[in-house]
Amino acid sequence: MNDTAIIVPMYNEGKVIKNVLKELISKVPYDIIVVDDCSTDDSYQQACVKGVYLIKHIVNLGQGAALQTGIEFARKLGKKYVVTFDADGQHSVEDIEPFLNVLRENKADIVLGSRFLGKAENMPEYKKHVLQLSRYFTYATTGMWFTDSHNGFRAINIKDFPNFNISQNRMAHASEIIDLIKKNKMRYVEMPCTIKYTDYSKQKGQSVLNSINIIFEYASGRLIQ
Repeated sequence: MNDTAIIVPMYNEGKVIKNVLKELISKVPYDIIVVDDCSTDDSYQQACVKGVYLIKHIVNLGQGAALQTGIEFARKLGKKYVVTFDADGQHSVEDIEPFLNVLRENKADIVLGSRFLGKAENMPEYKKHVLQLSRYFTYATTGMWFTDSHNGFRAINIKDFPNFNISQNRMAHASEIIDLIKKNKMRYVEMPCTIKYTDYSKQKGQSVLNSINIIFEYASGRLIQ
């Protein structure tokens, strides 16, 4: 079971990160890589948990950059698979093993989580509409349909796809990942997962305006390429 790493990108999650990491450590046998994206609170100190690789960006670069740092470190550790796991407590540890089993059985190269196939506990109504709109944007830019194109829970075969590298530093990386699937001709599948919206995570979540900014950020990046 030494073929997998869990990547946890982190920014200002000092209130919850220790509990998130303790649950991961207690329930999965995999290496955990936390990438602190230059938090301004005590996230780094709270993430100093035995059994965790902890990497710190000296400047804030964005979640996409934190994920890429985690992927690069996982490759240095010789990992074949990574699971991307949010630091705010929204993701369910129980979803990890079913996703990895699909990769190990060679049924896909990347498994994408879908809250619309699974559960979205206490999801705000506006969030549902924004996510549905993102499906059409993804189709318009890639020609690929997904039930949940901006879900941060994924399992990826990084060893067999050395060109799977994220260049969009900030939140537009979620759309870029869809591009990478297409460019690398990766076999993909969506699977049900659980997203738990708490008062804490909803307070930190993306606003509608910010979601629109993400779309423009991604579209601008595509024009520059």
